[in-house]
Amino acid sequence: MQYVDMSSDEFLAELEKTKKFTEKVCKQFGWVYNPNEEVNEGVTMGLARNKMLYGKRWCPCFMVIEDENGNHKSADDRLCPCKPAIEKEIPEEGKCHCGIFCTPEYAATHDH
Repeated sequence: MQYVDMSSDEFLAELEKTKKFTEKVCKQFGWVYNPNEEVNEGVTMGLARNKMLYGKRWCPCFMVIEDENGNHKSADDRLCPCKPAIEKEIPEEGKCHCGIFCTPEYAATHDH
């Protein structure tokens, strides 16, 4: 398993880029962040870690695997924002599987 120093300048810079990325996703789709800040922080850190390790923001809730050609992908092909979240999870459940992105209605009725 690869290690990322989460206190390194490199990680902290990627974390800031990932926060900007998730803000852009919220704006693009009309979503909001989960009212639980711990969920948002954990998922954002996982996305930043995956970006550093694999070059893409794979959802941290799904295992990233290496194919026979040495390319990486998540076990369920969950590149953030993932297709299941956009097409099914958020419209039907109000939030994505990992919980960072929600509808405003979901966020208003679910607090910490």
